[in-house]
Amino acid sequence: MPSPLAALSPLDGRYARTADPLRQTLSESGLIRYRVQVELAWLRALAAESAIQGLRPFSRSTLAALDRLVERFDEGDAERIKAIESRTNHDVKAIEYWLKERLARNREVQGSLEFIHFACTSEDINNLAYARMLGDARTGVLLPSLDRLIDALRRLAHRHASLPMLSRTHGQAASPTTLGKEMANFVHRLRRARDRIAGVSLLGKMNGAVGNYNAHVTACPEVDWEPFCRRFVESLGLEFNPYTIQIEPHDAFAELFDAYARANSVLLDLDRDVWGYISLGYFRQKLRKGEVGSSTMPHKVNPIDFENSEGNVGIANALLRHLAEKLPVSRWQRDLSDSTALRNAGVALGHTLLAQTACLAGLAKLEADPRRLADDLDANWEVLGEAVQQVMRRHGLPDGYEKLKAMTRGRRLDRARLATFIRGLPIPAAAKKRLLALTPATYTGLAASLAKRI
Repeated sequence: MPSPLAALSPLDGRYARTADPLRQTLSESGLIRYRVQVELAWLRALAAESAIQGLRPFSRSTLAALDRLVERFDEGDAERIKAIESRTNHDVKAIEYWLKERLARNREVQGSLEFIHFACTSEDINNLAYARMLGDARTGVLLPSLDRLIDALRRLAHRHASLPMLSRTHGQAASPTTLGKEMANFVHRLRRARDRIAGVSLLGKMNGAVGNYNAHVTACPEVDWEPFCRRFVESLGLEFNPYTIQIEPHDAFAELFDAYARANSVLLDLDRDVWGYISLGYFRQKLRKGEVGSSTMPHKVNPIDFENSEGNVGIANALLRHLAEKLPVSRWQRDLSDSTALRNAGVALGHTLLAQTACLAGLAKLEADPRRLADDLDANWEVLGEAVQQVMRRHGLPDGYEKLKAMTRGRRLDRARLATFIRGLPIPAAAKKRLLALTPATYTGLAASLAKRI
């Protein structure tokens, strides 16, 4: 077995431990196991169909034996199937031969061996196996990982809901917000993205070489095949697709990969914003004993987790978006270009998991610096120009915007100069008092309440 240091992909080398949760489902061994699962489920369904002559329902002991083939499937079984494939040069046919090999001694199954892979094209098995594996990876690994990230952001939003912060639009000082409200924005966006991922219904088909049940109705015309195959696909937890070519057209896979990519784009925005807040000093990073930030500059504490997350988002989305665009396109009734592309689903989702994990690790290290936030606010009184000119508008004073623009545009404004301007305004005393009491730190609107309710 080659060392992880010899791995071409960092998912199997440097980041192998982080990617491990996906290995059971999205590795080649995982794909082979799902294929075995589908083949056996099809055999059981056929045996249970009373209309098929020459087949009888299996006994409980045989059904338990079939279950054990899946439950106890291990690396040795996968290697045996790969050895058969080296001879057949066909991955799904190798599954059929392996099952016949394993079941040859079961007397009850001996007479039914030719019903393994009965009326199937390889894609009947593959599309269902991939749908099951992508569904399990989604519910078992990727959504829980995203949920942990959202929960961490929500805790930050609540903790800093009332901590005022200078906004920056176009990189320039703008109306204040709170640190918690900025985290709440990402909570809301990632929740919507999560719902899109969770809401993609995965489709499946079991209708033969070109989607018309040609072999089914010729071999067993006594069976009403379309409802039978619908029930079978739905028994696997998938939505039945009644109209296909040889392949299930992968539109649902494209929707799923696109949903992951959109969630990753929100994550990228978060990575870059937090990176910027660290650069401004709004966040400090907790120190870890023994850690080095630079090989030559000992003072450095770099935001490496967010940079790592950003880099992995880029790789993941390059693959996810390619898959989303490529998979639904097949020449006529079938070409094989989808097969080699789809094998990279695990790579795309592996880098997605790395991005989520790195960002979560970075969030755990953050400590807000209220003094730095306060200093930045106190140095930018000009941001209250918005409030003053809106109050002027409210009380009918002409040219409020123009007057504040002349006093503040491109200039720093201190408290005293602003107060002098406000005192000279012909507005009601209560409005004047409210403006004079206003500071950049208190001019945050509903930000705190919005952050607390997320």
